[in-house]
Amino acid sequence: MTVKPTLHPRNRHQGRYDFPSLIKAHPDLARFTITNPHGKPSIDFANPEAVRVFNRALLKAQYGIQHWDIPADYLCPPIPGRADYIHVAADLLAADNTGEVPRGARVRVLDVGVGANCIYPLLGHSDYRWRFLGSDIDALALASAKAIIQANGLSKAIGLRQQHDRKHILSGLLQADERFELTLCNPPFHASREEATRGSQRKWKNLGKQDPKRKLPVLNFGGQNNELWCEGGEIRFVTQLVEESQQYAAQVLWFTSLVSKASNLPGIEAALQRAGARASRVVEMGQGQKQSRMIAWSFHDDQARRAWLAQGKTQA
Repeated sequence: MTVKPTLHPRNRHQGRYDFPSLIKAHPDLARFTITNPHGKPSIDFANPEAVRVFNRALLKAQYGIQHWDIPADYLCPPIPGRADYIHVAADLLAADNTGEVPRGARVRVLDVGVGANCIYPLLGHSDYRWRFLGSDIDALALASAKAIIQANGLSKAIGLRQQHDRKHILSGLLQADERFELTLCNPPFHASREEATRGSQRKWKNLGKQDPKRKLPVLNFGGQNNELWCEGGEIRFVTQLVEESQQYAAQVLWFTSLVSKASNLPGIEAALQRAGARASRVVEMGQGQKQSRMIAWSFHDDQARRAWLAQGKTQA
């Protein structure tokens, strides 16, 4: 197991945020900038509108994304943590490529559950120029992602596809001639709507502790259900992903997923053994006090993986 307790070295979000630069890139951020108890500029992270504007400024200033927005009732992702997943996954490919991260359109990535925010394709294309296909069961989320892609002229780099069978994740999604070097997935964390509601209420409570007089927003789970919870929670989702990945063993070099609960790893690793995975990796990631991890598996042995990427290099 490789331990990464802090942000990845290639992550652009090291240290404190440069608010003057962010405001210069997106002047609207100035309306939401406050001074925190330590006397430093910040935003009210319990204000959904402030977080959306902050993300918009980050994406524009540091990734060149000129237009980004999401519907009010969809998840607004923490960009530094999302970027870390991209970089850790890039290291996975580099290990099979003589230590060099493969870049450019020759690397194709499937984002399972791309969501309304389209964040992984935006970051992965900006940092590595990879090509992406984003899948989702939610037509409204895909419409939002499509608007972001088109507004930034990224239609050639990022495609979208709907999974119409809500009981499946990968099954029936890919075409027989498609090949992917990598898949990404940020699975639903909770096992029920009620559990997701309690978790979000704890989050808002913690964010509001410094100012008990502040009126916190009312949560709207309308579009967030698929992002926050599924029957059986994270462990069931990822084990199903492992089971369905067998169908595409020859078409994907590395399957990966985030795993929020370390206690879920033994069950997932048992599923990998049942599925016949030839290789697996667990990489710890950390951002402040939040800890997560990426689990990766492949149905190709070391030699086959190296040959796959070497062939892609000669064809590029």
